This record gives sequence, C-alpha cells and structure tokens, in this order.
Amino acid sequence: MLNQYKTILSEGEAEIIEKKSRFIATVRPIKSEDEARLFLDEMKKKYWNATHNVFAYQMGEHNELQRFSDDGEPQGTAGMPVLNVLKGEEVKNIAVVVTRYFGGTLLGTGGLVRAYGRAAKEGLLAAGIVELILYVRYEVTAEYTESGKVQYEILQEGHILFDTQYSDKVVYTAFVKVDETEGFEKKMLDVFRGNTPFVKQNEQYGVWQDGELSLLEG
Repeated sequence: MLNQYKTILSEGEAEIIEKKSRFIATVRPIKSEDEARLFLDEMKKKYWNATHNVFAYQMGEHNELQRFSDDGEPQGTAGMPVLNVLKGEEVKNIAVVVTRYFGGTLLGTGGLVRAYGRAAKEGLLAAGIVELILYVRYEVTAEYTESGKVQYEILQEGHILFDTQYSDKVVYTAFVKVDETEGFEKKMLDVFRGNTPFVKQNEQYGVWQDGELSLLEG
C-alpha cells in the first residue's frame, strides 16, 4: 500500500462549450477495470445520442493500468489528452468519460486536444482532488496520573489524537502515519519506561477535509 496518493472520493461532472460543441466530463473513482468498463457503458447509455464518448482511466500503485479511447475522433486528439490530465495531476484509480455533442464547427486537432483536456480538468476539479494518507491506528492505555504526559507526547510529535475514553484508566486512540510508527513506538516505550500499554491495530487511509480527518473504510 502506498503511504499517500491523490485521487477523488466521489463522482464529479463539468461541462464546457467550445465553438458550440458541448463537452461533458464525468469523473468517477474506480477500484477495478471492470468498474471502469461498467462506468463507460453507463455513460454510453446515458448519452446515447452524443457524437462521441471519449474515455480514459488509470489505476494501480504505479498507474500500471492505463487505457484510453478516441471513440472516433482523430487519433491522439481526445483519449490521450484526457489521460494526460490524469497523469499530470498524478491522480490514481480514476476513470473519465468526456461526452461531446458536435456543434457544427470543426475544431481542428489542436482545438480538440485543448477542449478534451480542459473538460477533463474541470471534471476533476468538480469531483475534488484529495490526498489519502495511510495511518496506523493505536490504542494507548494510561493511568490517570500519567495521562497528561501521554497526551502531550502524542500531540507533540504531530500524531492524531482521534478519541479519548475514560473509565478506570484513560484510553487514547491515535493515528500515526505509517512511516512514523517506529518513532512513535519508541517514544511510547520511553514514556512508559519500557512497558508497552499500547496496541498496534489496523492500517487505514485518511483524508483531511475542512480541518478534520475522515477515515476511509478498509
């Protein structure tokens, strides 16, 4: 799993007009190539009377899966510009369909490249690009007498103090970036003088939105 990467969390749509031609970009997150194909089929049915339904998608940790189609537009003027937007924005696991309704005026190869690329970019902006960060969840149990120091050390290192529960002891739920876990565990060992009242749990992607951390389901 990647420590962090950029993607979108939900579908987005944007439309531009270029010399009376309508370009409608629909952008959707995908988890598999089958999902990408189903998405394309869905858009073809929705926009059955369109002149073209151009698509591009890329997925995988290193974007190892990349596909695109010009759908009848001159070669290299449609699908590749859309894919180039995904590559340029360095986003992963995303499919884009740009639907065109011809407006009666030819755009030329340069005009097509610009229009399809701009539509795809607007679609991404409408969906909202986010950065997912891989965290490890920890539960840290402390006596009341030492809870203040434990809380201070968690926050001092810039980790996320996600939840606090009070019973006979204080139980902190902390999220630590996956590449910072070694330092976090060493710090906790120092705080607890060699004891280990912390439990390393699952890895989980999180995203910051409006100043709050939202966690993605496994």
